[in-house]
Amino acid sequence: MDIKLLLQNTIDSKASDLHLIAGLPPTLRINGELVPIPSVGVLTTDQINQFLKQIMTAEQLEKLSVNKEIDFSLSFSDKGRFRINAYTQKNSMAAAFRLIPLAIPDIDSMGLPKILHSFTSLRQGLVLVTGPTGHGKSTTLAAMINEINKNRTCHILTIEDPVEFIFKPIKSIISQREMRSDTHSWEIALRSALREDPDVVLVGEMRDYETIAAALTVAETGHLVFATLHTNSAAQSIDRIVDVFPNEQQKQIRLQLSNTLEAVFSQRLVASAAKGRAVAYEVMLGTTAVKTAIREGKTHQIESILETSQEAGMSTLERSLADLVKAGTITMETAESWSLRPEELARLVRSI
Repeated sequence: MDIKLLLQNTIDSKASDLHLIAGLPPTLRINGELVPIPSVGVLTTDQINQFLKQIMTAEQLEKLSVNKEIDFSLSFSDKGRFRINAYTQKNSMAAAFRLIPLAIPDIDSMGLPKILHSFTSLRQGLVLVTGPTGHGKSTTLAAMINEINKNRTCHILTIEDPVEFIFKPIKSIISQREMRSDTHSWEIALRSALREDPDVVLVGEMRDYETIAAALTVAETGHLVFATLHTNSAAQSIDRIVDVFPNEQQKQIRLQLSNTLEAVFSQRLVASAAKGRAVAYEVMLGTTAVKTAIREGKTHQIESILETSQEAGMSTLERSLADLVKAGTITMETAESWSLRPEELARLVRSI
């Protein structure tokens, strides 16, 4: 079988992911649920090896052999792009393909809150998009970056692993750098960014001490920085950033963060009552109260600040879930399964 048939099946099925694992049939993720493709049959190790040889370069295959895993991207004619992680499991090759649409959706069509439009007009600072893996963070970032591209004359610099959405210059000029093929490390790429005259910098993921320190420096020096974190809430995002630094540096990092942070947008894709998924979210803005809580190390106060700042555009995850329940978009059972504070969710649903 040709791998192209499976990739086409992924696109035709409107799946978000394709999994190839020896001993199982190819499996798609559709609306969050895993669905096997039984007509193909169970995959063998040799078949998966052959699939990978069809889409990987000799250099990539060598890296996979040495490192046991590799991230890369693949353009599939004019039909789509895939972000791929090939890896070893039970001593055989496996792969996960994430479908990246060619067309970049806009903020409104994705059901995202209108306040995200205001993030695209910022001139400097740090905007974080957070949430679990596979819940649309990259697409949300792409929508905001493309809105800047449409409306502002900027130099947009992205640093990704690997490059996902391909941006076509409209009003802005765009440089997209991919880890390993265009740069050797996040830290080096971010340090070099200051010499590349960017206005807007997209950091694919703030994953460690060096990356976070460099991203904060870029934001602190008058640039607008967008980045992702794998965290569940705004308060947890602050703690995650601060906690990667040694104790003696944490006071300084809290000060830096309080000076640069403009917003944290945390999102989930939850099963809707009809087919598909809906966006539930939390919004934290860099208001004086939030910045003070960060600077003084009182992140436990952030939740109550969000609850009392709805008029300013902030929202807790529970408020968003309650609104979706009230609108009939999702069931109460679904909302409870995603809520971080079920009692607060129940109270909000009763009061709406």
